Amino acid sequence: MHVDAELVDRARSGDPRALDELLTAIRPQVLRRCARLLPHVHDAEEASQDALLAIATHLHDYTGRGSFMGWVTVIASNSARQTYRTLKRRFAERSDDELSATPDPRTTSVIAGSRLDLLDAIEALEQAHPAAAEAFVLRDVAALPYEEIAALTGAPLGTVKARIHTARAFVRGRLGVYVDNF
Repeated sequence: MHVDAELVDRARSGDPRALDELLTAIRPQVLRRCARLLPHVHDAEEASQDALLAIATHLHDYTGRGSFMGWVTVIASNSARQTYRTLKRRFAERSDDELSATPDPRTTSVIAGSRLDLLDAIEALEQAHPAAAEAFVLRDVAALPYEEIAALTGAPLGTVKARIHTARAFVRGRLGVYVDNF
């Protein structure tokens, strides 16, 4: 998806109509990015709304380093990971008395969802190798090209590739399987 640079500039300059138009234009892409990490639609929508709010309030922070949609992807990915951590923490804080015999789809989607192992592996990777985690999410989850990741992170292309290699090995070890994309 390409967003008109003039629209971004007008929104950055404080034009409320341009900001509304920009957020409307990028919303589907933000939701898709969040849904790649969060298996339940309501969780992805929550993360998407948080990401759109962050984009609106921090639009002035976009420096033009890398593409605008790459910057949006970073925010959406971070928002999805934060939503996952929040939901996981809320689930862990619940007492056994509060747990229902009927699973709540909001918690089971995250706690027992198909992406749980990957999200846990990314969380562990983030603690062990923060720069590698960011590069991994941008490449293997968000599908950004290496050059775009280098521009967004300010790291040389070779460093980005090395970080992704490190991350893939780490994630493979955590998942206990060999996956072609990793």
